Order: sequence, then structure tokens, then C-alpha cells
Amino acid sequence: MAEHLVLYEVKDRIATITLNRVEKRNALNPDLVEQLTNNLLIAEEDNDVKVIILKANGAVFSAGADLAYLQQLQQNSYEENLADSNQLKKLFTTICYSPKIVIAQVEGHAIAGGCGLATVCDIIFAVPEANFGYTEVKLGFVPAIVSCFLLRKTSETIAKKILLTGELFSAEQALAYNLITFVTKAEEINQKTNEFALSLCNNASSNSLMITKQLINQTTYTLLEKTLDMAVQINARVRESDDFKKGVASFLNKEKINW
Repeated sequence: MAEHLVLYEVKDRIATITLNRVEKRNALNPDLVEQLTNNLLIAEEDNDVKVIILKANGAVFSAGADLAYLQQLQQNSYEENLADSNQLKKLFTTICYSPKIVIAQVEGHAIAGGCGLATVCDIIFAVPEANFGYTEVKLGFVPAIVSCFLLRKTSETIAKKILLTGELFSAEQALAYNLITFVTKAEEINQKTNEFALSLCNNASSNSLMITKQLINQTTYTLLEKTLDMAVQINARVRESDDFKKGVASFLNKEKINW
């Protein structure tokens, strides 16, 4: 497994987990997804950790899937794609079900799976320059897993707009859509995120934070596991479609796709 794709540090009861695949714009691949999930589980079990901050090195928070990963998906069997989709599900549910509060610090673009990663966090800070977008449909793919979380954060009308068009939207728009919590200047975001995390550490009990998060999840995500299982199967099936193969091939060859 590749090393140092994810960095981990604990200070003042805050675990900072940093995506560190800078040369690939922090694009998601199986190694990164596994390392990120494992680090989140380490923070979850650490009694000295009360809040988790998820951030990224480099100019991009996460650009979704990388080229090598997309090429591999074209060769995968249905069973392999099912297992791969379940790994992404595990990452997102690890954040969602974590007893710790997970704060995303988005200082660059968050696209496709990277946008989903930010979306599933409890609190999201973003710089004004950050763009968000679920661009899967432009590649002949489906934003299946993230839709299970997105539809509980925003309205059906907005979800259809951003999922069906695949267009990028600004941090201010993301705030208006209820997808993120704060838009903060680049020179201030590190301080503001840490101040917010420290305020949770100093002003609320760990047990109260955990139970409150669980309560919100239980009342908001009543059918989450059922819909996620369906989304995982859809993910795997769509990867076998001609449109997905056409979209990925066009993307890899940097050709305009004529749908």
C-alpha cells in the first residue's frame, strides 16, 4: 500500500486528518479511501480526541477519482465494483456514524467523490474560491452513494439541479443550498476552524455531542442503510454500462463527449 496518503495529528483534543496525495489533487483511489477510513477509526477510538478536522494539502481538497483508478474500473468485474463501492460507503458511513464531530476544512475545489466527502461531514468550512460539484453524469456515471446524504441536507429541487446538470457551483451557492456551514476567507479559515473545534471541546461534553449527533442521524437518516445498499448496487451496475465506458474513455483521451 502507498504510504503517507493521509497524515494524522492530535493536539488540544483535536485530531487533524489531512489528505496528502497532492500530486494527484487528492483524488480518491482504493489506497486513499482505506487509509482515510482507518485514520478516522483511530480518531474514533482515541479517548484523547473529541473533534476531528478533515482537510487537505495542496490547492485542491479532492478532485474525485484519478485516471489510473478510472482505467481500472473499466476492467473490474461486477463483484469487484461492488466491493469497491462498499469501501466508499464504509468511508462515508464512518464519518456519519462517528461518535466524534467531524469538521471539513475545504480550501480548494471539491469535485465528485471529493464533494461527497465534504458533504457527509458534520460541519463544513470553505474558502470563497472553492468550487463544488457532483460531475458524475458528465462521465456516464451516477452520484449514487452521495445522493443518499445529499437529499437529507438540501431539497429535492436543488438536488436534482446539481446532480442532473453536473455543473460546478461556488462556496456561496453551496452555503445557500445548505451543503456547507461557513464560508471563510482563506487567510482566516485555519484559525476559524480550529476556534470552532476548540469551542466544542471546551463548552460541550463528549457524551452530549455524541448523543446529539446520534439523535440527529436517527431522525434524519431513518432508511440510510437500505438506500446505501441500493446505491452501492447501482454504482456497480452502472460501471458496466456502455455510457460509463464511453465517458471514461473520452475523459482519459481528453476528448469532448457527444452524448
